Amino acid sequence: MCFGFDGEAALRRSLEERGSSRRQMLRGTAAGVGGAVGLAALASAAPASASAGSPQRHGQHGGGRRRHEVPDELISIQLYTLRAAMGTREGFDLVMKRLAQYGYQRVELAGFGDRTAKELRDLLRGLDIWSSSSHDGISATPAALQTKLQNAATLRQKYINVPYLNSTSLSEWQKWADQMNVEARAAKRYGIAYGYHNHAHEFTIDLGGGKTPWDVLTNRLDPRLVHLEVDLYWAYTAGVNTGASDPDQFAIDVVREAPQKVRQFHVKDKDATTGDMSDLGTGVVDFERIFRAHDVEEYIVENDTPDVSPLTSAAVGRCYLDTIKF
Repeated sequence: MCFGFDGEAALRRSLEERGSSRRQMLRGTAAGVGGAVGLAALASAAPASASAGSPQRHGQHGGGRRRHEVPDELISIQLYTLRAAMGTREGFDLVMKRLAQYGYQRVELAGFGDRTAKELRDLLRGLDIWSSSSHDGISATPAALQTKLQNAATLRQKYINVPYLNSTSLSEWQKWADQMNVEARAAKRYGIAYGYHNHAHEFTIDLGGGKTPWDVLTNRLDPRLVHLEVDLYWAYTAGVNTGASDPDQFAIDVVREAPQKVRQFHVKDKDATTGDMSDLGTGVVDFERIFRAHDVEEYIVENDTPDVSPLTSAAVGRCYLDTIKF
């Protein structure tokens, strides 16, 4: 699931049409990528000589080779990760306070938590948290689009991302891409960047003649207007399910080959045994390698199914991104 949308079910349906099994979908080549390395990543990410509270940024490591860290101010979290703890206004407020304590300076919204945009802005401002991004579907009417953009402007958002689309119809994907271009042009007038967030089924649905939704999107979305928010779990999973021998490289190629700029990452890990989502640093996705290949403007922690609890997943994700070297 992602913000209420079932990406796994969409992927499963597309694979069933191709004759692939659920076992292949969940496991594929993931278990062979080196689960032990992923499980050890969180424990080994922070060097013993460095304080977690004051990481050495852009320092020299290992014989003079320059290594980098994710800047604190670029770390965010998709609030869908925390939905189970945010069912009430009091729960929402408590989660925001804890995120501030964990050091999060920005969040990606998945709804307003029973508040107006102004009320939410004021709440977050009091905690020194910026709602820099949001997930919002394509608007049904021009009036709905204006409301969406006005709310985003009130919140001082930098990004809006369409979280999910799914169809086996070529014409529908073409229509959606055209609609996103229109919305992105309107968003630009507000100073807001407009993007699309992927799952895996965009790479596995056959729209005819071997054309996939990803082909449609990357060829039809105007790169001057629309960027990509690449979900690394789903890009890796797409690599597994399209038969890539190196799913990490598949994810890197997704980023490198798209005409659109990749401005945001959803940083979500994959369990070596089940293939499901896992807390950051406990799975098989080689984030160090991917981060070395491409810098983004925002690194967004996400786990749709937190391993222990939503707040624990948030804390683990923040710690992992604060200490990873690449």
